Amino acid sequence: MRDAQSFDDFYRSTARRMARYGCAVAGDHGEAQDLVQEAYARAWRHWGRLAGHPAPEAWLRLVVSRLATDRWRRLRSLRGALRLAGPPPAVGPPTEDSVLLLQALRQVPANQRQALALHYLFDMSVEEIAHEVGVPAGTVKSWLSRGRSRLAALLPDLASVNVEANDVA
Repeated sequence: MRDAQSFDDFYRSTARRMARYGCAVAGDHGEAQDLVQEAYARAWRHWGRLAGHPAPEAWLRLVVSRLATDRWRRLRSLRGALRLAGPPPAVGPPTEDSVLLLQALRQVPANQRQALALHYLFDMSVEEIAHEVGVPAGTVKSWLSRGRSRLAALLPDLASVNVEANDVA
């Protein structure tokens, strides 16, 4: 059985040292945070046995070291694969329309924005969105309708261009 209080005490007494150790091992503060967080998550999963270990902090250091080694190995093989594949193609700057669209999307409520993204970027049906989000299909239809209307109001120039293009086609 895991004892949350003893784990909390262990965490409080070792967290700073582990963060410094992780930084030294990984050579990067962000990587160190990820490694140490994963090590503590593993310690919590095994806390029933680890609490009785004669040196739980040494166990934690070993986990951090092994995680860092695994990460270095993955990066080395990834670098090799990238070297074989060559550099990725250059990506051009965003178009003015895409910048305007992103600015407009930021002004749409989050639930409507999510519904629009799932529908148009992932080609999900209303029913699929409703199932994923956990709301009735009618709610999703409402979000899509309101989101489209809000975008049309925020992007009147783009909306008229699309209407003209559809009239020609």
